[in-house]
Amino acid sequence: MQTDIDPRSLIGRKAFDREGTKIGTVDEVYLDDATGVPEWAAVRTGLFSRDAFVPLEPSEFVEEVLRIPFDRALIKDAPDFGVGRHLSPEQELQLYRHYGLDTPPAATGPDRDFGRLAGQDE
Repeated sequence: MQTDIDPRSLIGRKAFDREGTKIGTVDEVYLDDATGVPEWAAVRTGLFSRDAFVPLEPSEFVEEVLRIPFDRALIKDAPDFGVGRHLSPEQELQLYRHYGLDTPPAATGPDRDFGRLAGQDE
């Protein structure tokens, strides 16, 4: 994903799967604490307002919408950890595995905290 985009500008934007089917609306954006780079988004899906976590890399923000290069079914089956709090390293690894993505290199410092919410101070 483009790293020059303010992650807060994603909140409230529509999200679509790789076939162009609407999945829902971006509810939260999670930053990597070590780099500050937007890493995950929670997309509010469906009638019952469940949030599905989606990776922002390799997703694209194009024409004011988030395009996620995965099937709708895979996205809707993503683990649900709730929103508004940090993702633990274990939760993040579950998401990487769910999407079949390569896991990032191990943290170099002790107690690395994953998934800080955009707009929140430490």
